[in-house]
Amino acid sequence: MDVPVLRLERLTKQFYEGVLQRAIFSDINLDILSGQFSILTGPSGSGKSTLLNLISGIEPPTSGKIIVDGIELTALSEKRRTLFRRHQVGMVFQSFNLIPTLSVSENLMLPLDLTGVSRKEAKLRVIETLDRVGLADRSNSFPEQLSGGEQQRVAITRALVHDPTLVLADEPTGNLDSDNAHQIMGIFKNLVKDEGKTLIVVTHRSDMEPLADRVFHLEDGNITETFVNMGVNVEGT
Repeated sequence: MDVPVLRLERLTKQFYEGVLQRAIFSDINLDILSGQFSILTGPSGSGKSTLLNLISGIEPPTSGKIIVDGIELTALSEKRRTLFRRHQVGMVFQSFNLIPTLSVSENLMLPLDLTGVSRKEAKLRVIETLDRVGLADRSNSFPEQLSGGEQQRVAITRALVHDPTLVLADEPTGNLDSDNAHQIMGIFKNLVKDEGKTLIVVTHRSDMEPLADRVFHLEDGNITETFVNMGVNVEGT
C-alpha cells in the first residue's frame, strides 16, 4: 500500500472577527501520494492560500494534523517548521518574488546556500536546472530584463533547485496571458513529474484542470474532489 507524502487529519483553521470565531475549514481529511499533481480550486476567500500556508508550515492550524513525508508538522516548533520548509518544500507564487538586485543564477543560489549545499554543487545545479527550462543563456540577466513568463520559469526553478519533497504553487500563472500560462504549467508539470515531486497548485483557471491527476474544490469549509482522468466527479469531505 502506498504511503501518502501528504496527509491531513481533521484539519481545522479558525480565526477571530472581533469577538466572533470563524472557521475557514473544519475537519478536512486528505491523502496525496508521491508524484501526484493536484489542483486546488475555490472562490476567493475560501481558504485556498491559507491551506497552502498550513501545509508548508508557515502557520499552524487550530487543530488537526499535517503529516508531510512521515513528519508531523503540527508537532514541530516554529523554528523546526522553518527548517523543514527550507529543505523539504518548494513554493511558487503569483508574484515572482525574485530579488531584483540579484542575477538569475544568484536568485537560484539562495535556497541552496540556506540548505548548506556546497558552492560547487550549487553552481552545477543552477546550470542544469536553467538549461531544463530553456534559460541557460539568461543566467547573468536580472529579473527586470526578463519577460513575465521567463521570470516565472526562474521562480519555478528556484522552487525545485533544492530538491524538495513537496512543491506548492499559489496562482503561479495569475500574472500571465493564456499562452504563457499554458506553457508555464506544462513546464511545471514536466519538471515535477521528471523528478518525482508532489505538486499542489492553487488556480482559478478551469482550463488547467485536465493537466492534473486530481482536482480539489474548497468552499464553505468543505473540500470536494474530482478525478479528472476518470472523467467523473466524486464528492466528499
